[in-house]
Amino acid sequence: MEKFISFDEIKKSLVKQETDCRAIVKYYLQNIQTKAHLNAFVEVYEQSALEQAELIDQKLTNGNAGKLAGMVIGIKDVLCYAGHEANASSKILNGFQSQFTTTAIQRLIDEDAIIIGRINCDEFGMGSSNENSAHGKVLNAADESRVPGGSSGGSAVAVQANLCTVSLGTDTGGSVRQPAAFTGVVGMKPTYSRISRWGLIAYASSFDCIGVFSKTVKDNALVLEIMAGHDEFDSTSSRKPVLPYSELLHFDKKAKVAYLKETLESPSLQPEIKTNTLAVLEKLKNEGHEVEEVDFPLLKYILPTYYILTTAEASSNLSRFDGVKYGYRTPNAHNLESMYKLTRSEGFGEEVKRRIMLGTFVLSASYYDAYFTKAQKVRRLIKDFTENLLKDFDYIIMPTTPSTAFKFGEHSDDPVAMYLEDLYTVQASVSGVPAISLPNGKDADGMPIGLQVISNSFKEAELYAFSNYIAELTS
Repeated sequence: MEKFISFDEIKKSLVKQETDCRAIVKYYLQNIQTKAHLNAFVEVYEQSALEQAELIDQKLTNGNAGKLAGMVIGIKDVLCYAGHEANASSKILNGFQSQFTTTAIQRLIDEDAIIIGRINCDEFGMGSSNENSAHGKVLNAADESRVPGGSSGGSAVAVQANLCTVSLGTDTGGSVRQPAAFTGVVGMKPTYSRISRWGLIAYASSFDCIGVFSKTVKDNALVLEIMAGHDEFDSTSSRKPVLPYSELLHFDKKAKVAYLKETLESPSLQPEIKTNTLAVLEKLKNEGHEVEEVDFPLLKYILPTYYILTTAEASSNLSRFDGVKYGYRTPNAHNLESMYKLTRSEGFGEEVKRRIMLGTFVLSASYYDAYFTKAQKVRRLIKDFTENLLKDFDYIIMPTTPSTAFKFGEHSDDPVAMYLEDLYTVQASVSGVPAISLPNGKDADGMPIGLQVISNSFKEAELYAFSNYIAELTS
């Protein structure tokens, strides 16, 4: 079977009866098996995927198939799928089986998407390299000695290596966009609350967003429009109407674009990424768009603000995992107190324990006002600055990451260097606005470079249209 780049190609092939859903699933299953060494999937739902495919083939014959008939999707190991294991790539949730299906996944299934398996990630979504998983690291298909990014590294590689049509990840501070940049695919983080979080194993509840990986902007838009919308099970989900994003991709106006001076002058920025970012800005200027440099004096405060708040929320969210009701329980306990202590110290990985301890510290009575309260105030300043900027400009453009994919182990002994990989992605997360990473060429080693485009809240339709325009302009 030919390699499908887009869902449109799959649909055309199905209409012409050149293939069927069962054959498509078998094709992806074969790829997963052939490329198993990449360690992208931690569990493959072979039997259920083939059964789903047969049912959808019958629907196609009857003419009543859903919008996603023929689309094969992989899901990050923090999303619940009824009757299947979900352990957030953590030892502490070994054996936990989901009792219900994440709302976003259920909406995809209702439109006849085929769920092919559960995908590797950094433990509880905490990491920028996919080296923190209890299932082992994921390899970047462009260079297997390099990281795929994190925390949704497995989801990015699944699309990069053609193991599924589209995959779902989660983005708390860049965990969809950063691995998308490292692997050369499209990665979208929508507005906070655009997609229900019901069924998502939480890391930092006021930041977490379900996001989408794809090879094309159109496929990404189609999946988001189906998942998005209010959910009675999630009181934080927005009631704003969902537009047919995939049908609104035509872009024919002149945009007003800002780029942040500080992001391009950062000493940590790889020169090739700066060159490629400036090249896109120059192309936009040449096409008649207004492109303007603006100052962003709060850049140096973004990472500290993000890590104070997310570690605090992680400390609270992860306190529920104690070995009492489900998951891992230490065999070495001699009383109740030691059971709690040993279960958590043995069950959680090093990075998760680091963040729990940091979060517990900033929430402590002595330091709550000095750190947590102050960080909340700075978050408001960053959010206001970003939203005000997006009132004057249609889009903000910047690199997705300061560097291309680095070697395994390169930042393992230096957590601060690892955290700096989130330097450009956390602004959209702190502000709650949508952001997308697009492929933007390669560096001298052949590693993909990402371009990040940000729009104001609930402007996904405009963001997708402009992103599709940029993709065509730079192809």
